Amino acid sequence: MNVKAFIERKIEDIQKTAGGQKTISALSGGVDSSACTVLAARAIGSNLKCIFIDDGLMREGEPEQVRLIFRELGIKVDVVNAQREFFSALKGKTDPEEKRKAFRHKFYSVFGREVFKSRAGFLVQGTIKADILETKGGVKTQHNILEQIGIDPEKGYGFKVIEPLKDLYKDEVRIVAKALGLPEEIYLRMPFPGPGLATRVVGEVTPPRVAVVRKATQIVEEEIARLRPFQAFAVLLNDQGTGVEKGTRKFGDIIIIRSVESKNALTAKATRVPWAVLERIAKRIVKEMPQVTRVAYELTPKPPATIEYI
Repeated sequence: MNVKAFIERKIEDIQKTAGGQKTISALSGGVDSSACTVLAARAIGSNLKCIFIDDGLMREGEPEQVRLIFRELGIKVDVVNAQREFFSALKGKTDPEEKRKAFRHKFYSVFGREVFKSRAGFLVQGTIKADILETKGGVKTQHNILEQIGIDPEKGYGFKVIEPLKDLYKDEVRIVAKALGLPEEIYLRMPFPGPGLATRVVGEVTPPRVAVVRKATQIVEEEIARLRPFQAFAVLLNDQGTGVEKGTRKFGDIIIIRSVESKNALTAKATRVPWAVLERIAKRIVKEMPQVTRVAYELTPKPPATIEYI
């Protein structure tokens, strides 16, 4: 891929498609949406409004971190707090596909409202090739794929979608992001699912349960960062394990650690994490999170498993 030519072509495409209309960029802070945001900013300048939806399902401190990173790039980010809306949409749902559908509907409803308020005609989003292939193949519905499942965003939500990276895999997106001048903490960032930590809570997604997996994920990322895996995170199971505290039995949460190596997210294998690192992660989790009594490491490759749990 000729990166310079790709960037020039996509900037021109966005200019032609959006014309002089107001356009919203759906920024999550991941490499895909970040690269799209910079492409759109270069293409249409002040006609772009960059929005970060705080759905309550992000990593620790993510909304503020993303806002500061893009301020350094000269791009203003408006943070919209929609936590109550997303948790309300997910309330009572335990089926993985139903949770994804609920998130997708709320995601586009919130952005549709922002598009209407801004009188924008387009939404720029970071769809990549793996998202399309997994949805089309029936592996799991990605929240940002609408046409494959028969939804017209213009009729349903009031805007058209621009997807500059839909023909690229993750490794190619990283190359483009680096060439666009995004910092290393963005272009080398581990993938983070569109539905956020909702994909790492088995069973019902509630604020307390998300808080558990958020803290566990923070510990995993801190301890495993030097290994530079493709993706590493924690999962909260919908069950409890028996533990012992001061000679008394107690029941607590079960955390699964998942770390994989992959090139394009279509296949993956478990990272060979040194035993000392795994021990350190487990000790930190149970010490810093007294509600957790069990920590395990998962080895299943993709396929047959997916990278994320739901």
